[in-house]
Amino acid sequence: MDHKNAIRNVTTAAVIFSAIGLTAMTATAQEKAPAKKPVLSEKTQRTSGRDPFQKYVPVVKMGKALPTKLDAPSIQVRIDRYRSQKLAAASAHVAAPKPTSVLLLNEMQVIGIFRTPRGFAAMVEATPFSPKLSYVIYPGESFFDGQLVAIEEARLVFRRDIVRRRLKPNRCARRVPSKP
Repeated sequence: MDHKNAIRNVTTAAVIFSAIGLTAMTATAQEKAPAKKPVLSEKTQRTSGRDPFQKYVPVVKMGKALPTKLDAPSIQVRIDRYRSQKLAAASAHVAAPKPTSVLLLNEMQVIGIFRTPRGFAAMVEATPFSPKLSYVIYPGESFFDGQLVAIEEARLVFRRDIVRRRLKPNRCARRVPSKP
């Protein structure tokens, strides 16, 4: 009987010591390793970043690039883009874009201004096409590089969108020209 208690005590002690050993190993695995300090040469040990015994040399900054105006694509490219938008609108069963969305503001000539039940309207003629096409336009009509804001008795007021290329992202500036 004595042997049973001795064997039980030895196995209990072995289990306890192994549990203590496992917790000690996991505790040492969680300790942080000491961070290695970078080796500094004599020049990088300075804290001010500048040698006080050398003459000051200012930092030379590159000049800003001047903005350049982006040119509109050719009329044929704009017409092809309009045709693809029209086909996409037809397949999606939504309203097609208006054909005046292809024209630039300087590619049309005002033929006349008249009053309709909807308000003032204007008749414009597209100049880049060989058989000159005429359109009736109303305020809010969009063009390739702007929008018709208002129609007055003697003039049309447009908002022209000018996109300039810079080093920063494109910014959009707006001008409001008017055609008599």
